[in-house]
Amino acid sequence: MTQINQTAQAFQVPFIDVTSDEAIFEGEGWDAVVVIAPSLADIKQDEINLLATHASQIDMRVGQSATLLFAPGLAGGRLIISPVADTDNAYHDVRVFAKAAREGIAIAKAAGATKPLLVVPAVSDTRFQNAQQVAALACGQELWQPLEAREAKTLTPSLTAIGLLNSASHSMLINAAESGRVLARDLCGTEPERMSAMGFAQYCVDAFADSGLEVSVIDQVDQLTTDYPLLSAVGRSSFDVARHHPRVVKLEYVGEGTITKTLFFAGKGVVYDTGGADIKVAGSMAGMSRDKGGAAAVAGLMKALSILKPKGIKVVAQLGLVRNSIGSDAFVTDEIITSHAGMRVRIGNTDAEGRLVLADLLSHLRIQAQSAINPQLFSVATLTGHVVRAYGGYPALVENSEAKKQDVAALLAQTGEQWGEPFEVSRLRPEDFAKVADKNGAADVVSSNNGPSSITARGHQYPAAFLINASGLGQTALPFTHIDIAGSAVEGDPLYGKPTASPLVTLLQFATL
Repeated sequence: MTQINQTAQAFQVPFIDVTSDEAIFEGEGWDAVVVIAPSLADIKQDEINLLATHASQIDMRVGQSATLLFAPGLAGGRLIISPVADTDNAYHDVRVFAKAAREGIAIAKAAGATKPLLVVPAVSDTRFQNAQQVAALACGQELWQPLEAREAKTLTPSLTAIGLLNSASHSMLINAAESGRVLARDLCGTEPERMSAMGFAQYCVDAFADSGLEVSVIDQVDQLTTDYPLLSAVGRSSFDVARHHPRVVKLEYVGEGTITKTLFFAGKGVVYDTGGADIKVAGSMAGMSRDKGGAAAVAGLMKALSILKPKGIKVVAQLGLVRNSIGSDAFVTDEIITSHAGMRVRIGNTDAEGRLVLADLLSHLRIQAQSAINPQLFSVATLTGHVVRAYGGYPALVENSEAKKQDVAALLAQTGEQWGEPFEVSRLRPEDFAKVADKNGAADVVSSNNGPSSITARGHQYPAAFLINASGLGQTALPFTHIDIAGSAVEGDPLYGKPTASPLVTLLQFATL
């Protein structure tokens, strides 16, 4: 195992199932009790309930906001009550538990706890059936630190473990998902020289060492330009700089037993997006090292699968890693480039580069999927500003007619709602295909219009029509769903906020259904 992988994996805080209420007491090995509950009445442990109720009579904040209480006899003498707000609001979802968990674990960390016990009482509302797991995952999100800071300051996790009270089986899933999310956050959030296409690929190779996954990297220029012509056009201006050369990472997971379904994922990994010849201006280039969130999430999904090892499924992924550079050899608008699928693509705007990368990946996956058992194809990408304009921080699902017949988007949306990663479902319309039709017939398809997606009608829907046509999927009966995560890949500050690894948890649950 290399130093890179040790750095990444050493920062994960493990979760431990705890089955006995005795763990809440001093001497049981835990040093804080963190309670995430809608009300004090929901707390089932009499000792905690009694202490919290008495404290609320003195301090009205108890049960209303996250509060640390001195608790003699309880683990570490610390009791943190972090209330879950507005559970009666019909428009809220399980993310209210995530918010409370982040507030509670932040207090535990600040108070000096290193091994807190998380207590999430069961509630009857089916919206919150996965509240404990979602709360635990939210703790992981709160505790993660950027790779650059970890390496520069030799940071180690402030917590050694988090206990999950009244859980006998959740830790396996949570630890697998969080391991994948640590990897995904590192890949998405790290600056563009440290996580260049070359660095991203090597980070994946190191992370998947001894994982059981089949891993390969395409790094030869001749093979890239032949097999991935659209991707190579995006990276054409970077070929003169060795450290900026594109990469394609290929990953494959095969579960034990009879395979009953096969999932194929194309991940957009634009490690830096200048916009190319249609250069980004007025400061809009800042944050464009995060344009690799789709590839990062898919890599994290594969990591989680390699740990969880679900039976009966096969998952194949290709990650397209490229820098969209500006220079004398940059590809330009109006060029016509033949895709891997043999489709003549007219370039409408060089800043619409992600769909070009995905089209070649999907074409390769299409060929594999045609002989696969119950195949479903997906693209995952931070693709458009329009999805942010339309849906804010929610990712969009855009499916083709075959996927719609199988209710893929509806099932993903339902799963995401239960696991704190809600989606919005969009529809493909005839206008979307009309928008990518070449107007004079010189090409088979146009990549985009020449304006920003954020002010383009149906700006996040019509790219799926391009992907279907440019990849050759339109000539098949394969189900395909495009996932635009431009609004959900990071939280808070859109330029430098913490990566979320969205929608890894939902995809993991969907894969194992």
